[in-house]
Amino acid sequence: MKRILVILTVLILATISCQATGTPQQPALPPDSNINSQPQNLYVPPPEPGSLSALYESTLPGVVSIRVFSDVGSGAGSGFVFDEQGHILTNFHVVEGATEVEVDFSSGLKTFGTVIGTDLDSDLAVVKVDVPAEELHPLAIGNSDLLRVGDTVIAIGNPFGLSGTMTTGIVSALGRTLDSMNDAPGGGFFTAGDIIQTDAAINPGNSGGPLFNLNGEVIGINRAIRTTSFSDGGEPLNSGIGFAISINIVKRVAPAIITNGYYDYPYMGISSISDLNLHSIEALELPQQTGAYVTGVSPNSPAEKAGVQAPSANEDGVPIGGDLIIGIDGMEVLQFDALLKYLINNKGPGDIVTLTVLRDGQEVILEMTLDKRP
Repeated sequence: MKRILVILTVLILATISCQATGTPQQPALPPDSNINSQPQNLYVPPPEPGSLSALYESTLPGVVSIRVFSDVGSGAGSGFVFDEQGHILTNFHVVEGATEVEVDFSSGLKTFGTVIGTDLDSDLAVVKVDVPAEELHPLAIGNSDLLRVGDTVIAIGNPFGLSGTMTTGIVSALGRTLDSMNDAPGGGFFTAGDIIQTDAAINPGNSGGPLFNLNGEVIGINRAIRTTSFSDGGEPLNSGIGFAISINIVKRVAPAIITNGYYDYPYMGISSISDLNLHSIEALELPQQTGAYVTGVSPNSPAEKAGVQAPSANEDGVPIGGDLIIGIDGMEVLQFDALLKYLINNKGPGDIVTLTVLRDGQEVILEMTLDKRP
């Protein structure tokens, strides 16, 4: 809650909730109704197997609402049960700066939890609760690599303090990048990769909640929305562009946080631009339009030690030269986003990768030993 992450126009981290209040409306009665008659018990059949109602009923016990209290106020978010040991997953920005964290279950049980570890790069936090075993319903974990654009996804969370809210949408895009919350050397932030974009309605309070596939498996953790619309009270409103951390990243990060309290990401030490326009490609005299163009190499980084070259400036101050990464470990690299996704999901500090770069029109093969992010 110490900072708001801004991306492009406005990128809102969904950490603040508000409770809607109003006067209950009395239902109208038909003319022949007997207002003195006793209410009848109505039989409600179980939901159809495979329906959204069945998914909701089976997963809701594993979804939690999170309230946070700090010296600067209070806020709310969402989370879910990760295992039978009482570990709850949510976003780091939901619990950032919290002096107390309350976890509310759908059964009505409320308890305080302890933040045992965080990861600013993926915006994850693990909260430990001590509750009876029957309250813990770990959610099934899916495989985000199997997602396709157009797949149906479902979000359940606590938007505006309305716990247990379910919304649906589709996967709008895969492999997006966002700024992480981890400061990078020399200014700015490291990059969080393998982000899922969805149009499922996500609003303030949804942060940290699960994003499901139709099998009821968690395939992402809702993190942020991009919007330019606000309510009369200043609350950001959903615009159809939401972002979730892919569950395959979570599967690598969460166990390390539980065991060690932190997770070390692989580090190359390069900066890049994911999508160059034609004018830039022509000005840089790049031999092709795809690839990850290296705009900078950090001193003493694995990239510098491996011989990766950044552009230099000519007498007019225009950058010239610089490597264009077109492959890693035999996999074609079309843009920096794909390179980052491969590293985060498959590599760790100490691993060796082979880069294929275009330099002065020639292919050059470089071996790089990855380090951990400083």
